[in-house]
Amino acid sequence: MVPSFATQPFLQVILVAALFPFSLASGVGESIQRQQQPFFFQYHNGHLLAGKVSINLIWYGKFTPSQRAIISDFILSLSSSAPKTAQPSVATWWKATDKYYQLLNYRKLRRLVLSLGSQIMDEDYSMGKLLAGRQIELLAAKGHQENAINVVLTSADVAVNGFCSICGTHGFSKGKIIKGKRHKFAYIWVGNSETQCPAQCAWPFHQPMNRPKSPPLVAPNKDVGLDGMVINLASLLASTATNPFGNGYFHGPKEDPLEAGSACPGVYGLGAYPDYAGELSVDPRSGASYNANGANRRKYLLPALFDPFTNSCSPLGTGR
Repeated sequence: MVPSFATQPFLQVILVAALFPFSLASGVGESIQRQQQPFFFQYHNGHLLAGKVSINLIWYGKFTPSQRAIISDFILSLSSSAPKTAQPSVATWWKATDKYYQLLNYRKLRRLVLSLGSQIMDEDYSMGKLLAGRQIELLAAKGHQENAINVVLTSADVAVNGFCSICGTHGFSKGKIIKGKRHKFAYIWVGNSETQCPAQCAWPFHQPMNRPKSPPLVAPNKDVGLDGMVINLASLLASTATNPFGNGYFHGPKEDPLEAGSACPGVYGLGAYPDYAGELSVDPRSGASYNANGANRRKYLLPALFDPFTNSCSPLGTGR
């Protein structure tokens, strides 16, 4: 069973953060208007993930070893027990999710500890190259389902229904019968958008469409598609931890919620605004932009998470 956190009385957090949604359908005026409309970020009396949880990776399609290493090193970097890395680190970024647990003030909380689990390869496209939600769910079910998040990663030549409008998603499904009981398990899907819609799903490493021509940033791992996948995976992991089964922390309709990892789209550093990711570090040798250091000397660009203590979008390195 995926470990879960006991429920507590209803909580509300007023979200007054400046939101800068990156959307091809939204103009700057709409973004500014949205910033001026505070809304409620609510806890819905459900479970949060807790305890020791493995992140299992299901690789669907063709990925090179170097591409797989970008993702697996990111997962390794989430743990505070990982080899010491320079600050700010991926582990420091992830620690921001602890605040959601602290709000519940639950004495017997088992701290969420993530680790890299098993990796499954499906290089022969067992379900074809055009996938729907049900097929993503079936692929996710191939991973170990107890104390786990199963992450389906699709290669650049795999199309998924609605890909370019969502870039990735998370959900849950009924799993196998374990110890006489059928349990739910959480899963995530993220696709490589490099050849399909990098402007939507790999910004700021690709120039946005139909917007002012600002040069794209240099990807820290020299792979626009995979560095974009890291951004989307990071956002979805934060949302999965704090709203794994649809009744945790979120705002808006349950079918299309704003969550901890999706409430601050397009914000990566201080001073962010539409088409500008914010103040970031730049590697003097490669010219790559990043805001987090990871395992094996990796550098990553990670999205701001919503901070329920300050009621604001909190990029890495701003008071965490």
